[in-house]
Amino acid sequence: MNFNDRKKKYGRRKYCKFCANKDLVIDYKNIDLMRQYTSDVGKIEAARITGTCAKHQRKLSTEIKRARQMALIPYVVE
Repeated sequence: MNFNDRKKKYGRRKYCKFCANKDLVIDYKNIDLMRQYTSDVGKIEAARITGTCAKHQRKLSTEIKRARQMALIPYVVE
Protein backbone atom coordinates (compact mmCIF):
# COMPACT_ATOMS: atom_id res chain seq x y z
CA MET A 1 0.00 0.00 0.00
CA ASN A 2 1.60 3.23 -1.06
CA PHE A 3 0.69 6.84 -0.33
CA ASN A 4 -1.47 7.29 -3.43
CA ASP A 5 -3.85 4.51 -2.38
CA ARG A 6 -4.82 6.14 0.90
CA LYS A 7 -7.94 8.22 1.01
CA LYS A 8 -7.88 11.45 2.96
CA LYS A 9 -10.87 12.13 5.14
CA TYR A 10 -11.81 15.75 5.57
CA GLY A 11 -14.59 16.62 7.95
CA ARG A 12 -16.28 19.85 8.75
CA ARG A 13 -14.00 22.33 10.49
CA LYS A 14 -15.03 22.99 14.07
CA TYR A 15 -15.40 26.55 15.26
CA CYS A 16 -15.44 28.26 18.63
CA LYS A 17 -19.02 29.05 19.60
CA PHE A 18 -17.86 31.75 21.98
CA CYS A 19 -15.88 33.59 19.30
CA ALA A 20 -18.80 33.35 16.87
CA ASN A 21 -21.43 34.49 19.38
CA LYS A 22 -20.16 37.35 21.56
CA ASP A 23 -23.38 37.33 23.61
CA LEU A 24 -22.61 33.85 24.95
CA VAL A 25 -20.87 34.34 28.30
CA ILE A 26 -18.87 31.65 30.09
CA ASP A 27 -20.07 31.70 33.69
CA TYR A 28 -20.08 29.03 36.38
CA LYS A 29 -23.74 29.78 37.17
CA ASN A 30 -24.83 28.75 33.66
CA ILE A 31 -25.16 25.03 34.40
CA ASP A 32 -26.69 24.07 31.04
CA LEU A 33 -23.71 25.50 29.17
CA MET A 34 -21.21 23.82 31.52
CA ARG A 35 -22.87 20.42 31.03
CA GLN A 36 -22.44 20.68 27.26
CA TYR A 37 -18.68 20.73 27.71
CA THR A 38 -18.44 17.81 30.13
CA SER A 39 -18.70 14.16 29.17
CA ASP A 40 -21.34 11.80 30.54
CA VAL A 41 -18.71 10.52 32.97
CA GLY A 42 -17.99 14.05 34.21
CA LYS A 43 -14.68 14.84 32.51
CA ILE A 44 -14.04 18.15 30.77
CA GLU A 45 -14.11 17.62 26.99
CA ALA A 46 -10.96 18.43 25.03
CA ALA A 47 -10.80 21.48 22.76
CA ARG A 48 -10.17 19.32 19.71
CA ILE A 49 -13.50 17.59 20.32
CA THR A 50 -15.60 20.64 21.23
CA GLY A 51 -13.94 23.05 18.80
CA THR A 52 -13.34 25.84 21.29
CA CYS A 53 -10.27 28.04 20.88
CA ALA A 54 -7.46 27.95 23.45
CA LYS A 55 -8.50 31.19 25.13
CA HIS A 56 -12.07 30.08 25.70
CA GLN A 57 -11.07 26.51 26.61
CA ARG A 58 -8.96 27.86 29.49
CA LYS A 59 -11.82 30.05 30.69
CA LEU A 60 -14.29 27.18 30.30
CA SER A 61 -12.19 24.76 32.33
CA THR A 62 -11.76 27.21 35.21
CA GLU A 63 -15.50 27.93 35.28
CA ILE A 64 -16.34 24.20 35.25
CA LYS A 65 -13.93 23.67 38.15
CA ARG A 66 -15.51 26.62 39.97
CA ALA A 67 -19.00 25.16 39.44
CA ARG A 68 -17.79 21.82 40.80
CA GLN A 69 -16.35 23.54 43.86
CA MET A 70 -19.68 25.29 44.47
CA ALA A 71 -21.42 21.86 44.07
CA LEU A 72 -23.48 23.03 41.10
CA ILE A 73 -22.24 20.17 38.91
CA PRO A 74 -20.82 16.87 40.18
CA TYR A 75 -17.20 15.81 39.90
CA VAL A 76 -18.17 12.28 38.85
CA VAL A 77 -21.49 11.00 37.52
CA GLU A 78 -22.43 7.60 38.89
